[in-house]
Amino acid sequence: MTPTTELQKPIIKTELPGPKGREIIAADAKYVTPSYPRPDYKLVAESGSGVWITDVDGNIFLDCNAGVAVCSTGHCHPEIVEAITRQTEKLIHMCGTDFYYRHMPDLAQKLDEIVPIEGATKTHFANSGAEAVETALKVAMHHTGRQKFISFFSSFHGRTLGALSLTSSRAAQRKGFMRQALDVIHVPYPNKFRHFANNQPTDEETITRDCLAWIEERIFKTTTPPEEVAAIVIEAVQGEGGYVPAPKGFLQAIRRICDEHGIVMVVDEVQSGMGRTGKMFAIEHSEVKPDVMCLAKGIGSGLPIGICIAKDSIMNWGKGAHASTFGGNPVCIASALKTIELLERELVENSRVVGAYLEAGLNKLKDKYDVIGDVRGFGMMLGVEFVTDKATNEPAPELRDKVEYACYERGLIILGCGANSIRWSPPLILTKENVDVALEIFDQAIKASI
Repeated sequence: MTPTTELQKPIIKTELPGPKGREIIAADAKYVTPSYPRPDYKLVAESGSGVWITDVDGNIFLDCNAGVAVCSTGHCHPEIVEAITRQTEKLIHMCGTDFYYRHMPDLAQKLDEIVPIEGATKTHFANSGAEAVETALKVAMHHTGRQKFISFFSSFHGRTLGALSLTSSRAAQRKGFMRQALDVIHVPYPNKFRHFANNQPTDEETITRDCLAWIEERIFKTTTPPEEVAAIVIEAVQGEGGYVPAPKGFLQAIRRICDEHGIVMVVDEVQSGMGRTGKMFAIEHSEVKPDVMCLAKGIGSGLPIGICIAKDSIMNWGKGAHASTFGGNPVCIASALKTIELLERELVENSRVVGAYLEAGLNKLKDKYDVIGDVRGFGMMLGVEFVTDKATNEPAPELRDKVEYACYERGLIILGCGANSIRWSPPLILTKENVDVALEIFDQAIKASI
């Protein structure tokens, strides 16, 4: 069965996974690396349309994960498919590191128009979020002549060795890889639901003050002189760390610190960018203008593309300093340009409006269930944190996993993040009717799991 826009609810007609799915899972176990961090449930996708995924056994799921915030325009959006198809008929690859074609300056110019970086910019094209972050690290080092970086606990910036030096969301991501490749010091992230001192809720003013003091009064005066720091790398909303937004005042203070000490402010928008938070970029909620931004995931509507965009005074390195054979692929750029067009036309606004509707529904479930400790985020980047009870706020990772699996059994695709949270990162085409169905299933899954 092919999902259509008329389809309103998931359809599960086999055991999960079904017989065809189990065959593919067995082959995967035999031939594919075991390092992928897949969840307990086993979805074997065959096709997608809009907010719907059909597995190889014909079961149809409502997708509120979007391939981990990648399919921003939904699965196989007809305008995206058309843009990709037309480009494949003209030019698939030519290697922009050695030759010229219009697509790279076209997208770079568009990004220059929409990113909240002050002044003129330059863009480097890569193939993933991790590659975009690697570019940001290199350009910051090249620009400043410094080697130290500041990152945040629970952050995720990728798994390549440079990016992994920043990442600190799970021990499994670092285990077995010995010392980190770069000189990175980690500091507490301003999570107002989990103050780093006692793991309990606090207010924005307190967590902002205490996290800033850790930087300015502790590490700057002991291990990490500010004049040796090349960049502070931060997610405006932590992704893998639990969908945790940084307070506006904290991000503004990071901008101040960078200005005072000649430090490059790098904002990783790989997961939070491209309309996901109800604005084109999450950093816009704080009115902060970064020096460098990293983009990927939602900008390509499913095609692999990574972007590092920086002030042109920062990205002024010489010929051969950094390049990528496949970066700036014309097919991926065609998808990205059409994605931005759709976002500007309607989907950023839909993310804001329908995301607020989803958030309101999740807060009603928070009021209903003692095991939901926190609902947070912006737009269609929302986190739900599970606890044993609201009195203790003790994290409940096993319950989170049960709810995640129970949703899958009922035809709703969501995914965990952090130790005990569930992320909602649906395609930005999600409707209020879709939200009603998703919340009904989520309610049933929680009830069945406690």
